[in-house]
Amino acid sequence: MYSKEDILEKLKAADRILVGLGEEFDKTKVIGNSSEYQNGKNLLKSKGCDWLIPAWDAFCLRKMEDKSISSALGKLSVLLEGKNAFIVSTSVNGDIARYGGNVVMPCGSGLKKQCFKGCGNVLLEVTEADRKIMGQGFEKLFHESEVSQEEIGELFSLGTCPECGAPLVLNTVYAENYNEGGYLEQWKIYTKWLQGTLNHQLLVLELGVGMKFPSVIRWPFEKAAFFNQKAFFCRVNETLYQLAEELSGKGCGISMNTIDWLNQL
Repeated sequence: MYSKEDILEKLKAADRILVGLGEEFDKTKVIGNSSEYQNGKNLLKSKGCDWLIPAWDAFCLRKMEDKSISSALGKLSVLLEGKNAFIVSTSVNGDIARYGGNVVMPCGSGLKKQCFKGCGNVLLEVTEADRKIMGQGFEKLFHESEVSQEEIGELFSLGTCPECGAPLVLNTVYAENYNEGGYLEQWKIYTKWLQGTLNHQLLVLELGVGMKFPSVIRWPFEKAAFFNQKAFFCRVNETLYQLAEELSGKGCGISMNTIDWLNQL
């Protein structure tokens, strides 16, 4: 059994750190148990607006003054300071993107918008005006039990595609025609970085990653740890913390919510 102190020692000793951040960084039990949150989420899904749900999650975290995720990300930032690390995230929490160069978010971050129909050349920055529009729309959604399809379109209008005229939506995997162009260049940088870890002391730190997109983090991270004889694998997850048999003796699984774990370090 590895203690927090053991993991911190592994982190200090590593000269390469591969970090995976998962769905536990999108929302907490606090908002998940809220009737206002659930009503809004169900309404958005019923109107075919799944692309808005990650932004709704972020709004509700702020609305309920739940700072546990931002605090956990702050703790992680301190732990990785000065380290040669790369973060891969299946979370779409836009705060993760603010780490800088060594971050790739294959599921998107909500910081860009795309054509609803998926026009490949259309990827635009989300503006402050867009954020204001969404914030006002979410305020209405938070306080009202029913919003019509027409109102949804008016409340969350982020402009139209310059190529086909379709509405613009947030560029995340929750968009019906997700445009993957927003992360592919960064993915190339990540794969090159990963190739350079083979003969180095590597710590693989997988935090809050479920089975929603296992081919992005869980399986590749296990493979990276298996083939690197100097690697140590640490998986923190409230329920899916078990390690593959092939990693026996070179890693640990910690049964704990990642946000709580980081905040207690």
